[in-house]
Amino acid sequence: MKKLHSLVSAIAIFLLIGCSKDVPNELDLSQLTRVDFTSGNSDEEIIITEKEKIKTIRDIIGEIEWEENIKPQMDENEDAIATLFFTYDKNMPESLTEYLIWFNKEEGSAVIFDRDKNALGTLGKEKSQTLKELLIKK
Repeated sequence: MKKLHSLVSAIAIFLLIGCSKDVPNELDLSQLTRVDFTSGNSDEEIIITEKEKIKTIRDIIGEIEWEENIKPQMDENEDAIATLFFTYDKNMPESLTEYLIWFNKEEGSAVIFDRDKNALGTLGKEKSQTLKELLIKK
């Protein structure tokens, strides 16, 4: 009987943890509060916290067309690494998502790889240019 009680307790705990909403499965872009960016050309880190720039980045991320379960096979190193900080609860640590970004110089588009989800995304020329201007110092 004691083993059964322990088993039921363990299952209940796993269910509570699995159903917890502290760390959502999908990104809630409205919770994006900061973006740390490192360019492939420089070790300098740029931290973006300005509300207007964060709003623009939210809009751009919302436009990405994702293909899941894909591993990028790029000939070159990424042009940038962006770490996105999401604050879902002020009493909990921020949730981080890392994107590797390649800017296609010929087409003007961008390819983004989400490491957490093994998802590859693309952006058209206009949104790619806006993202590049926000992230890369000239």
